Amino acid sequence: MPSVQELLRSGDDLPTDSARRDTEILLCHCLGKSRAWLYTWPEKTVPEDCAGRFAQLLDQRRSGQPIAYLVGEREFWSLSLAVNNSTLIPRPETETLVAWALELALPEGAKVLDLGTGSGAIALAVAVERPLWRVTAVDSSADALQVARANVASSGVHNVSLLQSDWYQAVAGERFDALLANPPYIDSEDPHLTRDDVRFEPRAALVAASGGLADLQCLVSGAPAHLREGGWLLLEHGFAQAPAVRAMLSAAGFDAVETRCDIAGLERITGGRWHAD
Repeated sequence: MPSVQELLRSGDDLPTDSARRDTEILLCHCLGKSRAWLYTWPEKTVPEDCAGRFAQLLDQRRSGQPIAYLVGEREFWSLSLAVNNSTLIPRPETETLVAWALELALPEGAKVLDLGTGSGAIALAVAVERPLWRVTAVDSSADALQVARANVASSGVHNVSLLQSDWYQAVAGERFDALLANPPYIDSEDPHLTRDDVRFEPRAALVAASGGLADLQCLVSGAPAHLREGGWLLLEHGFAQAPAVRAMLSAAGFDAVETRCDIAGLERITGGRWHAD
């Protein structure tokens, strides 16, 4: 039987910038052990069935499969979220949107809508931090909602409700204090769609018409009918789309329009406040 140390070395050829870290994550997943355990017991032998499963995962990673899909989870905010190929993989830049939402001076029992929730990452992050907020999360994909439901159940929060909806369709007539969204915003011809983890993520959650701006425009256009006076719309978008999104918001009558940068310093989240006058 191979040792832990031998299995760790077997991933040195992974074609990624983080070969050793990827190997550690996959081996920890197979063994049900921590990273510290791997280096405390490097000479421990690993049962053949476990080693075989690990080898399969390494092969899938060599083919480009995302680590998050291989282990079935991804850390986001303070949460460990289940993910699969029905959902986008939650990314650190989306935490910028969550942080901004938590800064908003909303009522104690604010109503918040997460549009295109996927795994439920945004909805759950704000719900955990603001247990008195009433958070509704919608997605058009039944498969994505199944993942989101599992994450809501495992999180223990009781202030998130889930609906299947094509954007605002299922919340007609309702108004919210904040609308939050990480919609599709990649152009169908963007070369990034053929690279790295994005190759394996659901295309419908990534690609939008009109050069990637169609869904952003849909959300902006529909927002006034679903916002209370002084409510906010916060949108994640591509790093080069901020000027276009600011223009959309201003044209739709929003004020206090601004863009915030993600952890890489790229313009990634744009928002504005709605006034009915």
